[in-house]
Amino acid sequence: MERTFTVLFGFLFLSVSSVFAAERPNIIILYGDDLGYGDLGCYNEDSKIPTPHLDQLAAEGMRFTDGHSSSGICTPSRYALLTGRYHWRKMHGIVNAFGGSVFDPEILTLPEMLKEKGYYAALIGKWHLGWDWDAIKKSAAEPHEIMRNNRKTKVWGPEDFDWSKRIPDGPLEHGFDYCFTDTVINFPPYCWIENDRVTAEPTVLMDTGKFKPIKEGNWEFRPGPMVEGWDPYENIPTTTAKGVELIKERAAREEPFFLFFAFPSPHAPIIPNDEFDGASEAGPYGDFVVETDAAIGKLLKALEDSGEADNTLVIFTADNGPEQYAYPRLEKFQHWSSYPLRGLKRDIYEGGHRVPYIVKWPGKIAPGEKSDALVSQIDVMASIATVVDYELPSEAAEDSYDLSGLWTGKTAVSARQEHVHNTRAGGYAIRRGDWVLVDAKSGYVSRKNEEWESTMGYTAAAQGAEGQLYDLSEDLEQRRNLIDKKPEKAAALRKLLARVRAGDGQ
Repeated sequence: MERTFTVLFGFLFLSVSSVFAAERPNIIILYGDDLGYGDLGCYNEDSKIPTPHLDQLAAEGMRFTDGHSSSGICTPSRYALLTGRYHWRKMHGIVNAFGGSVFDPEILTLPEMLKEKGYYAALIGKWHLGWDWDAIKKSAAEPHEIMRNNRKTKVWGPEDFDWSKRIPDGPLEHGFDYCFTDTVINFPPYCWIENDRVTAEPTVLMDTGKFKPIKEGNWEFRPGPMVEGWDPYENIPTTTAKGVELIKERAAREEPFFLFFAFPSPHAPIIPNDEFDGASEAGPYGDFVVETDAAIGKLLKALEDSGEADNTLVIFTADNGPEQYAYPRLEKFQHWSSYPLRGLKRDIYEGGHRVPYIVKWPGKIAPGEKSDALVSQIDVMASIATVVDYELPSEAAEDSYDLSGLWTGKTAVSARQEHVHNTRAGGYAIRRGDWVLVDAKSGYVSRKNEEWESTMGYTAAAQGAEGQLYDLSEDLEQRRNLIDKKPEKAAALRKLLARVRAGDGQ
């Protein structure tokens, strides 16, 4: 009798588990690069950039108006997204050319978590989180000097690496089953890496003179090894084709899949392909956003064609605000990429980290929803943990809040009530409710554009000296510094910032 009960219980357990496994959604994160809050039509009705596919995604899901990246630059924001931790608990800067991995072995990542629940995890596109390049450097390798921007610069050549070896400590060591990446579009090596090996050996030094002309701004390519015939214009078409192929292939399997598709765009170099020239009224940058939107359309169509669209959670967001090219774009095309916000990439003003944030999950998230709740990319990990029924260890994703109830409409209140904005060491802002304290001399990190401030009507009083305090419910543009009028509010926020930085924020 006992054996019969055990077998029956085991059968019932397997049946329930099988049903639950069948209901686990596929998960796709689409990640833009240097994309402005005001670039998409669904966030800015006056945008001069048509984004029909992202607008449709928003119409089919939930659009968050108060969504934030962890940093004003890309490596830290990606780290935070994939770990559920504020980036500043680990680092502030980006991984430079041939830099090592930012991940500590003991830190749980999103793909590692999902693999434990039976997911297949894939990365396609930009990585920018480091590899162990020393493992493939030749023992006698030495960087040599070249002249760059009228300065001597040390650079590794193609002959300094054994390209036949696997490159360790990349995506595969941190939870991904598959990756296809050029690691960073404007950093060497300029080649494709599939899983942990180059698909073709770099044999020459990068030379932008061999490329088609750039369409806006500067190449911003760091010198280093390159595959002969490398064409950066092929980045989006190549990765999109890989993404479509992977979606179709994985949809035919029983196990759920996770795809982190990270675009190189509209980050510099601004290089829309010719078919998108003139597709926007915001110059080549706008055309590059249109090309990105079109690529997203192809990925979502592949998902629809595969029959898996109704069983897939799709998240679209971006790593930070737009680059400094936004200033001349406003002057030339009357399009402000950060509209209606102050600040750009790197800044701890809202425009540096408030980004588009769209979540679609058919049957779980009502279409056409808009939420003004405070949310962060850091919260993706805890939210997905609930979706896949994963119990996060106490030491994992310590800054991540479960927002799955907010996504599905079970609650209208965000579990996140505060957020720390930071790009560089020594400059922090703390958000609590509608109030934000810029606990620094300025919220600008890269540079202040006096002409823009004058044109937009910002006054000297708005700048502050030792700190700035804003009520975003009445002043989203961060014009009126209230620190002198509300010193007790500023003091309370400084104490909260200290507690969060000490690890006592939740």
